[in-house]
Amino acid sequence: MGLPWVRLDTTFPRNPKLLALLAEKDGYRAALAYICMLAYSGEQGTDGWIPREALPFVHARNADVTRLVTAKMLYPQAGGWLIHGWNEFQESSDETKQRRIRAQSAAAARWNGHEPMTAAERQAAYRARQQARNEHESETA
Repeated sequence: MGLPWVRLDTTFPRNPKLLALLAEKDGYRAALAYICMLAYSGEQGTDGWIPREALPFVHARNADVTRLVTAKMLYPQAGGWLIHGWNEFQESSDETKQRRIRAQSAAAARWNGHEPMTAAERQAAYRARQQARNEHESETA
């Protein structure tokens, strides 16, 4: 289950690894590919894993990946790469799943017994409550 968003540290633009990458020829391409890799991993729920087959979807070339590995922003793994620090800055897929389950349970508890009604049904229920309140007040007076 994927994430609806990923975290990008506000200090990312001045990260020394990024600055060194941007000083290289085509470093901007690799930087964009890195951000797309963050988004891809979040969407796909891969916990920072980028399979080799995903390169077209993250707008990366082999040269971009080589630059990211050299900058220690990615670590090579069999069949792909692992984003450095993913677990430190992003929720894991299991954490996301548990958060969604808790949110759905809380929403269900809030809305339990609240069946959808038409405007006419809401108005009739309101009038019935008002009439019951008036009858109760007249009995206790």
